[in-house]
Amino acid sequence: MTLGRAFSVAVRGVEGEIVEIEAHSAAGLPGVSLVGLADTALRESRDRVRAAITNCGFDWPMSRLTLALSPATLPKMGSVYDIALAAAVLSAPQKKSWPRLEKTVLLGELALDGRVRPVKGVLPAVLAARGQGWPAVVVPIDNLAEASLVDGVEVWGVRSLAQLRTWLAGKGDLDARVERREQTPEVDVDLSDVVGQTQARFAVEVAAAGAHNLLMTGPPGVGKTMLAQRLPGLLPPLSLTESLEVTAIHSVAGLLTGDAPLITRPPFVAPHHTSSVAALVGGGTGMARPGAVSRAHRGVLFLDEFAEINSGALEALRTPLEDGEIRLARSGGVVRYQCRIQLVLAANLCPCAPPDPRDCHCGAAERRRYRSKLSGPLVDRVDLRVEMHASRQGSFTD
Repeated sequence: MTLGRAFSVAVRGVEGEIVEIEAHSAAGLPGVSLVGLADTALRESRDRVRAAITNCGFDWPMSRLTLALSPATLPKMGSVYDIALAAAVLSAPQKKSWPRLEKTVLLGELALDGRVRPVKGVLPAVLAARGQGWPAVVVPIDNLAEASLVDGVEVWGVRSLAQLRTWLAGKGDLDARVERREQTPEVDVDLSDVVGQTQARFAVEVAAAGAHNLLMTGPPGVGKTMLAQRLPGLLPPLSLTESLEVTAIHSVAGLLTGDAPLITRPPFVAPHHTSSVAALVGGGTGMARPGAVSRAHRGVLFLDEFAEINSGALEALRTPLEDGEIRLARSGGVVRYQCRIQLVLAANLCPCAPPDPRDCHCGAAERRRYRSKLSGPLVDRVDLRVEMHASRQGSFTD
């Protein structure tokens, strides 16, 4: 036969759709055509796949080769289709198709020497394959721990194209799923670390108990950031469903660790006050990537010095706070990311921000203009507000 077929997954946001990849070899001048709304990275895969196949000792068809990715109307981005393209090309000359290839989804990027490199978005891709009834998924060995988070589907890790070719022919083995491991916090912080600020500590406890948004104002060095960092430690651990939701978003963003990818604690995300709209809510060319709001899903989004943040970026947070979802429109369609967050804001009382308010040298008009940023539609969605003051040495208690 001169037609080979393989399957992969196109991930848009945290949702995936099965992509059928066909390789057809026909008489004519040698060349490769890639059809099916491929982006630049995917079009470049023609050269990667050809180099990987030849460097692994396999034959490249000396004929007119057409590679088609279906559905044709679905935009396809990235290098995740590389090993599926290679498998389709290798299976085209076979008199009989490989049974394993017909029931396996393939994910992974190819190096020129045939090594299989890790890719982003493996977790939502495996979830999509399981949801559509596929029995097995092959992923890069570096993504195996991430793919192993999904139950109900066979997961295999591959190291090279040669190993994959041998396995598809029924003559070799791939690495099996690994034991599920959870991420551990980088720094163990606790509310007991905070000395003084009794009122603010109580506000943080109330915010944690009732899932309230919180605004803290006060001079620098009084502990606003320290308190905000300890709020996630007061929240309950995530359920398995919630953990998979959060981990899938971080997978698309490329932020997971290889050996312990499962996120079981509420995330804490603190973007810089100079962050753009795209950095906060998500964006980018091609498929829109998750921003800080989505990465804080099921956790805490902390905006320090929020009065210094661009007003357009702050306004962009209004709809996600109301809906618990961010929708990013691109030419290829609309991408949705969940963002059920707990918002914590912190700000100084004036632009000069002296440790002692009596040392402020700002004019009255300047202070009014600065404090006007501490009101408005966004702050109206904040339930708790606390003004903090520098603690005196005699106010500390055991």
